[in-house]
Parts: sequence; C-alpha cells; structure tokens
Amino acid sequence: MIEIRRYSNTDKPIWDDFVKRSKNATFLHLRDYMGYHADRFDDFSLMAFNHHGKLAAVMPANIVGSTLYSHQGLTYGGWLTPVKHFTAVTMLEVWDAMMSFLKENGIRTLVYKAIPYIYHRYPADEDLYALFRHGAQIAECNISTAVALTNPAKYNETQRQNVRKANEYGLCVAEADDFSEFWDILTFCLKDRHNASPVHSLEEITLLKNRFPRNIRLFGAFSDNRMVAGCVVFIDHTTAHLQYIASSPDGMRMNAMALIHDHLMHNEFAEMRYYDLGTSNENHGLVLNNGLIIQKCGFGGRGIAHQIYKVDIK
Repeated sequence: MIEIRRYSNTDKPIWDDFVKRSKNATFLHLRDYMGYHADRFDDFSLMAFNHHGKLAAVMPANIVGSTLYSHQGLTYGGWLTPVKHFTAVTMLEVWDAMMSFLKENGIRTLVYKAIPYIYHRYPADEDLYALFRHGAQIAECNISTAVALTNPAKYNETQRQNVRKANEYGLCVAEADDFSEFWDILTFCLKDRHNASPVHSLEEITLLKNRFPRNIRLFGAFSDNRMVAGCVVFIDHTTAHLQYIASSPDGMRMNAMALIHDHLMHNEFAEMRYYDLGTSNENHGLVLNNGLIIQKCGFGGRGIAHQIYKVDIK
C-alpha cells in the first residue's frame, strides 16, 4: 500500500537525500535549486511512502487552480524513483494512490513533464507505462538535439569548416567564473533576435552557480582576452546540457560557438554519455526552427523528445 503526502519544508533533508540516490533525478530536483524561484510557484510536490513507511518516490510539482504541474519551473519533472526495489508494479501502485490523493484534494488535471531518457542513470520509463494505463494524452512535444559522446556521429562538412575557420582566428576556449560578461552578450542576443530575456537573471544564475559549482559551469571563446561567445552548461550524472548559448557579432563572424562545441565535446565532457544542445522549438512545440536544428545535427546530434502529458483526474 502506498501513502501519498504533500511535501513540506521540514522534509528537505529526506527529499534531497532521496534525489541524490535516485536513478532519474538531476540536481535541478534538489531543494536548493527549486528554492531559487519558490516565490513564483505554489509548491505541491508529492512524496510516496510504502507500507513500511519508507520513502519510495518523490515528484516535484506546483499547483495552479485545480491543475497540478510537474513542474512549471523545471525543464522536466515527473516521479523520481530509486535504483532498487522499484518496478513497474510499484509505479502503478504509486500512480493509483496519487490519483486518489489528487481527487481528494480537488485537483482535476495533471500536466506531467517526463524526464528524457538521456538524464536517466538507469532505465526509468515506468512512469510512461503508468501514463498510458491512465489514459494520458501528449499535450506538448519539443525536440532536443543530443550527441552520443560514447559513439558520436561525425560532423557534417559545414561544421568541420566552421571549426577550422574559428581556429584560424586564434580563438581560445576556456572556463570562466564571471558571468556578467557573458550575460551582456546573452541578453543582447535574446533581445535583438527574439525580443526575449534569459529565464534566469544574472543574480539568479550567480546564486545557483555558488550553490552548485560542479553542476553549473561557464565556458567562453576569447579573442585578445575578450569573450566573443559562450555557453552555460548544466552538468549531471550522464549529460552535459547547454542551458544558454550566445555569440557577439564578432563571435558569429569568427564561428566561435563551433569551436566551443568542439572543445567541450572532445575535452571537458568526452567521458560523459551525452552532450545536449537543447530544444529548437517555439509555440509549445508546434513550430520547429529548421535552421537551428540542422545546425545542431551538424555536430553529430540526434533527436530527443521532451514530452509533456495531460491526465484528467477521474
């Protein structure tokens, strides 16, 4: 028998300990990460306990009206599960208990962001089976592009030329600690091309960097000690994910990002499983940026679906 309980702040130690040992969680699910924007969301995270009173699974979530989201403030959410003593049978029991709990609490709809498999330390698709069993529908699908670093596909000719041209400019790729220079480039790019702003403010990303120095790293391409392009990388067990990428006009002219990608894949993250270049969608997945995804595939990347499901609580 599974008991579902709503997370409270006093649960932080056991939540974080469980997340660190989970087979499909990342540092984004730790409370010190989720807490940076806690004022924006009404937290309704769930904890599932087995008949021995032992924590069996956790799900980061927030509530808006009668809809539960897992989680609007995270790239992916879903049930986080342990390596041992958890099967598809257990997941169905967790799901049944959750559905009853949500119904009792007046929640009519669940919006569920499944964790893409490239972030799993061990196979962890039991939740996808439970979604099917409960009549879930795919509400949104975005496509990311990831390079399988253990057996990478070759660059196309365009990207080979871009790396060669960038090297001819004598650019240097290095890790950087000061995010402000890159944030100026990023903010200008997003405003100029998309009339948008970064999801994180400079203050927020600096705070998170200080909290997670091993997981959040900044790399830049430099010309005469001046950053002309850069990327912020979120790193966990299996995957290096490019959270932000930006080039100045000079960086674009010199193909600086191609050199950064080449350096990171062959040096910094060569021992990891995946190098995730991020999604290439707009309008909740309905629009695909053809040029962007073709560019990413040129580095040997291939498609990874980021699926969001909708479940009616009956």
